[in-house]
Amino acid sequence: MNFDQVKTFLTVARLGAVRRAASALNLSQPAVSNRILALEKDLNVTLFDRSGGGMQLSRAGILLVPHAEVLEQTMNRIRSELISSELFESVLRLGVIETAAESWLAEFLTRFHRLYPRVLVEVSVDISVNLREQILERSLDLAVLMGPISDYTVSNVALPSVEMGWFKQAGTDDPDLAKTPVITFHRKSRPFQEIHAHLTRLYGSGVRVFPSSALSTGFELVGAGIGAGAFPRLTSHRSMESGRVTLFDPGWTPNSLTLSASYLREYEGTFIEKAVQCLNEVACTSDGSAPD
Repeated sequence: MNFDQVKTFLTVARLGAVRRAASALNLSQPAVSNRILALEKDLNVTLFDRSGGGMQLSRAGILLVPHAEVLEQTMNRIRSELISSELFESVLRLGVIETAAESWLAEFLTRFHRLYPRVLVEVSVDISVNLREQILERSLDLAVLMGPISDYTVSNVALPSVEMGWFKQAGTDDPDLAKTPVITFHRKSRPFQEIHAHLTRLYGSGVRVFPSSALSTGFELVGAGIGAGAFPRLTSHRSMESGRVTLFDPGWTPNSLTLSASYLREYEGTFIEKAVQCLNEVACTSDGSAPD
């Protein structure tokens, strides 16, 4: 029995299929199958029930999982403690919502590169609901999203919340939200649901709330006078910097965005935990809020 076999066993157990495990491990399907067979032969047990066409854990497989996870965590910590960060080579697949991308992402990438110069960071910008699925599917290693992710396989670290604000086209009167289209986050987000429900209670079912998956597009629409916007208070956005968009106060403000850095529990003890620590430090020291 060796660690590559144990790691392969855990990956198949978590993903439920040899094909998906092979893709995650960057191996051929026969190589994954051979590792599982070798482990079963060494332990003299059957670890998976293959009768249904998939890879369901057998009783022996279920018993092996916690022991394999202990081995995995131990190996992660050995690598983390013994390999210098300057020499550590890997890939970090990072997903972020646009709010993070527009505020402190560049600062994080700069600081993390100093810490791990040989780690390649692949960045994806997407909405929270998609980032959650990508974490659970293991196509991302770390995500900054409106969280946390409620799943026992995921660890969540709370990040500083981001204040929301109301925006209008500069040089215009404060809009009447009962009559003016409101532009905000995508339809499946908590801010959209909160804003739509609150405006409906205030003004009835005739209110118009339009979702935008792209924060930049939303700001541009507000700057063009299409409607009012409910967005994070970011001074760094070009519409704010150019003076095309300004804040206004309609008498109430949506709740602040609750952000979390979320990653799979199996990555505890790895460099991804160091990335989360770096993210938290940058987010805590970054002042992305707009002035009053």
